[in-house]
Amino acid sequence: MTGSAIEAAALGKTYGRRGPALDDCSFRLPTGRICAVVGPNGAGKSTLLALAAGLARPTAGRLTVLGTTPAAARARIAYVAQDKPLHPQLSIADTLRLGAELNPDRWDAEFAQRVVEEGELDPAARVRTLSGGQRTRVALALALGKRAELLLLDEPMADLDPLARHQLMGTLMAQAAEHGTTVVMSSHIVGELADSCDHLLLVSGGRIRLGGPIDDLVAAHCLVTGRRPAAELAPHTVVESRATGRGTTALIRPDGPIAADWEAQEPSLEDLLLAHLRSPGTPALLTPEAERKVAR
Repeated sequence: MTGSAIEAAALGKTYGRRGPALDDCSFRLPTGRICAVVGPNGAGKSTLLALAAGLARPTAGRLTVLGTTPAAARARIAYVAQDKPLHPQLSIADTLRLGAELNPDRWDAEFAQRVVEEGELDPAARVRTLSGGQRTRVALALALGKRAELLLLDEPMADLDPLARHQLMGTLMAQAAEHGTTVVMSSHIVGELADSCDHLLLVSGGRIRLGGPIDDLVAAHCLVTGRRPAAELAPHTVVESRATGRGTTALIRPDGPIAADWEAQEPSLEDLLLAHLRSPGTPALLTPEAERKVAR
């Protein structure tokens, strides 16, 4: 059986008076997957990645990473935070040398240097002089140069122009394919997810609402249109319905055959995500691959 990159059981994280950032999250992410973590702002995506990186401790439940605790797995993990924290006074060359010093057993200097060179960056330039996109490239060079088993990337491409985003996503996917690296990244760019990711975690209200391979999650839903009210779609689970010029359009989870007077088609990933984000009260769905839990 494929091993687990991340497993959570009843995982929770509360920040003082702010209340829970994560609440009762249980899921499994197999190794070797390219996983998108999506959800609205404040949903708990960054908290989940920080917990997996060992930079925060859960206040409830359990979390294992690569079969052990996040702290014990830290040498095998690379993490890039949203704000790409780098030492501002160091040059790019010094930053890469620091990466080599901190990861003597895993560092791939040639690969990290290539990521920087593809951005046409001056190795002597200090980090504080770089644009947001250039800082992102240096941060990703550090993460990719580590040759980690698990890459945790929080909005990694947000600062990049479309060409740089496409080029770096290609580099990231090539490394994952060659080395079997598990990649977990939060993103708001649906096209980026559809083209690059094979697994999905939808986080909303601090809970996991959808989890599993993207193809399986899409196949579990159906987009239907008909000249009938949504109430007649029972016993199917209606995620979202809206009135249209043709009557009613709804995203459903079929429970048995769909009546012949409804026109049915497979939804796109964008259809799926937007409908679930607009309907946070819909019952959660985790595919069998994502359901395996750590024992409490």
